[in-house]
Amino acid sequence: TGNGICKCRVCECFPNFTGSACDCSLDTLPCMASNGQICNGRGTCECGTCNCTDPKFQGPTCEMCQTCLGVCAEHKDCVQCRAFDKGEKKETCSQECMHFNMTLVESRDKLPQPGQPDPLSHCKEKDVDDCWFYFTYSVNSNGEANVHVVE
Repeated sequence: TGNGICKCRVCECFPNFTGSACDCSLDTLPCMASNGQICNGRGTCECGTCNCTDPKFQGPTCEMCQTCLGVCAEHKDCVQCRAFDKGEKKETCSQECMHFNMTLVESRDKLPQPGQPDPLSHCKEKDVDDCWFYFTYSVNSNGEANVHVVE
C-alpha cells in the first residue's frame, strides 16, 4: 500500500504501519476524541479507526450517543442544588454533587464563551419553580469539570 517495502514477497512495513500489506496505521491521532481520550474512552483504536466497545456510543471517535441525556440535563439537578440550594438533590447535594468546580457569575455575558480550549456546553434549564437558570459545563485537560452559573 506504499507504507513499506516488498522483500521476497513479504512486506516490511515502515514505522507506524503494520499488517500483511502494511495497510494498518498505528497512528492514534484520528481516534482522539475532543476530551483528549482515545475513542472517548469507549472503544479501541484499530488501524487508525475507532471500534466502539460501548454499544450506546458511535461515530468516528465514539462520542455520539443518541440515547444519552445531554450534558445540561445530566447536571441540571446538581447545579441547581449547589448554586441555589433547591431542587431534587437538595437533601443529597453534598454527597452526590461535589464532582465539579463551581463559579457563580453575575450575568449571562460573563459566562465562558466558545473558542476556549476545553469543550464547552451552554445550558438553559428550568428549576423547580419553573424559572430558567443558565450555566456552562466544561471539562479541562486534567479531567476536572468546571461549571459557571449565572447567579
